[in-house]
Amino acid sequence: MPSKNITFDPSSGVPYGVNLTIYGGSDFETTFNVTNNANTAFDLTDYSGSAAISKSVAVGATLGITTAFTVGFSSAYDGKMSISLGRTDTRNLTEGRYVYDILVSSGSTIYSLANGNVYVYNPVSSAP
Repeated sequence: MPSKNITFDPSSGVPYGVNLTIYGGSDFETTFNVTNNANTAFDLTDYSGSAAISKSVAVGATLGITTAFTVGFSSAYDGKMSISLGRTDTRNLTEGRYVYDILVSSGSTIYSLANGNVYVYNPVSSAP
């Protein structure tokens, strides 16, 4: 399971850019190690999260939400969270470029934590 290190500065209003790769028909999970500007763990204890992926059809255009990732906090105090899709979900993605974003919220305030491109590869065969 790959791990990505990202810096989260809620006051900047700018998400951290991270590109991902998904292999169709395989379980997908990526862990994010979230730090603050001082390079120490960002405490995500009071945060909840959501993440979605959308098919990119042209520069600046998408087809709406294709599917939602499952978001988990393995150690919120230590800034560790993950996004995942099961093999059934990845099998249903057509090959190509997608975009995604991860939103976190604390109370009624919503922040864009990370976003980027996702390339989906469909293998010739996959596990049942």
